[in-house]
This record gives sequence, structure tokens and C-alpha cells, in this order.
Amino acid sequence: MKKSVYSIVLADEVVAAIDDMAYTLGTSRSNLINQILAERVSMMTPEMRMRDILERIEQLMSGRLLQVAQSTGSAMMLKSPLKYKYRPTVNYSVELSRSFSGTVGRLKISLRTQSESLITMITGFFKLWISLEGKYLSRIIKTGNPWSGGGASFAREFYSPGGSQLSDEQIAEAVGGYVNLLDECIRLYFENENGAAEQIEQKYKEYLAKGVVIL
Repeated sequence: MKKSVYSIVLADEVVAAIDDMAYTLGTSRSNLINQILAERVSMMTPEMRMRDILERIEQLMSGRLLQVAQSTGSAMMLKSPLKYKYRPTVNYSVELSRSFSGTVGRLKISLRTQSESLITMITGFFKLWISLEGKYLSRIIKTGNPWSGGGASFAREFYSPGGSQLSDEQIAEAVGGYVNLLDECIRLYFENENGAAEQIEQKYKEYLAKGVVIL
């Protein structure tokens, strides 16, 4: 959605109230005014669409081990406990793009830890996971490896062959489904590090067999 600069005259008291609301919502004055006006004329903006998708993802997480820690206009933070010595938490950040053509968003995964053994284990998992995705998606994703990072922090780009033709519900189910699968496989790996590879690959194949609209 194209944006341009316009000059409008507003009362100082209105601007002060808008600024307070924008600060609370973690957005800018211009963006908040744009959202308010769009809602008034029943127009869907990218920010409104992102908010709708994140709300749908939050609904999908209800009743699962993954817990929504924080949600803003374009991003959502989730956390999941691991069965490990000190009950560490895996943190997930789902960040959506304003444009839903090509790159839909990004997933970030991190653990706050100084434990070398924990870092070694999570690195081992992602080495396995990234190799699986390379094996099954390399013919589809032409932009190269969607993963980056290392140690206790990783990030993955989400791509959409269907682009803007996908509905909010489809995007929410695809992104939420992937995060759920990843979290389930991480916990499986930590419960049985040496014997989990075949089970994880089978779960990934079953996931792909259902039909994936976002890669």
C-alpha cells in the first residue's frame, strides 16, 4: 500500500492523546492515525492484516505447550519449556512482513544460556533440522538456505509461493503449524537425542504430505 505525505491541521490536545496511545501500542503517530482512519472507512491496511494473522496464530496456540509471551502489531513472542537440567526456555519470535508476496515473515529461535552442553544440543538439533529442510525443500526454494545463525540463536525466512493470494487464515495456520512442529521436534530431540533423527524426519515428511502453502 503506497504512502504519501499530507498536511493536516489537528488540535494540540488530539495530537497529545494520539501520541500517548501510539506510545502505549509501540507504534508511530502517523501509523496510528493511518490505522484509525482506515478503520473508519472500512479499509484493510497491512498493519491490520498482520494483527489479524497474529490473533489467529494466538488462537491456534491455545492449549499447547507453546505460550504466547507478547504480541505487537507485527510480531509475536512465544516460549516453550524444555525437559533439561535447569528447565530452560526456548523463545520464538514470529515477525510478519508488510508485503505477503515472496517473503511472508521471519521466525527467530533463541535460548538464553551460557551452558556449553545445552548449546551443543540445540546446535545438534538445528544441524539435523536444517539438513532435513535442505533435503526436502531445495528443489522448491530457489533463494538458497532459508536459515541463518548459530550457537543458541537461529532465524528462518518464510516464503510463500501463493503470495498475496493466500488468506489470513491460511497464513496463520501455515506459520502456526510450522512453529508447533518445530517445537515438538525440539522437545523430542532433547528427550532422546541419539534416537530422535528418524522420528523427526518422519514427522517432517508427514507435515509436508498435508500440503504446505508457506515454506
